[in-house]
Amino acid sequence: MKKVFEIYIKTTPERLWEAITNGEMRSKYNFGARIKSDWKAGGRYEQSHPSSHTLLGEGQNLEVDPPRRLVQTMVALWDDDVKKEGASRITWEIEPVGDSCHLTVTHDQLREGANEQLYGGWPMILSGLKTLLETGELLTTPGSLMYATPSSRR
Repeated sequence: MKKVFEIYIKTTPERLWEAITNGEMRSKYNFGARIKSDWKAGGRYEQSHPSSHTLLGEGQNLEVDPPRRLVQTMVALWDDDVKKEGASRITWEIEPVGDSCHLTVTHDQLREGANEQLYGGWPMILSGLKTLLETGELLTTPGSLMYATPSSRR
């Protein structure tokens, strides 16, 4: 199964790349989760949150071509149901369009009928990314705030 999400964001490719790969920036639109990696092809990455005692996700950087393309495997770890799904793949593609960027996120190598938690958050994540880069503000949707408070435990 494959899910494709597209969005236009008024920003530069370099700034968009930074928002995708910088742990602090990413936490502002990705449910509070931080990403940590050396951002080299073949390198590992981890997603975590200060309020969680375990990793939320992990994977490998398959292709790293700043500021145009990032391909990663992803293993979701935030609960037992998503752990059972195993690895999937996420591809971030950035294409400059005038003073903006066309961002396409393809989440594939999902099994047919995969748990919706794996891909259902993408519209909110990408909306938060767009809002952050264009206004400097954060979305305050329930999903965006899921890991916002220290008392949250997953």
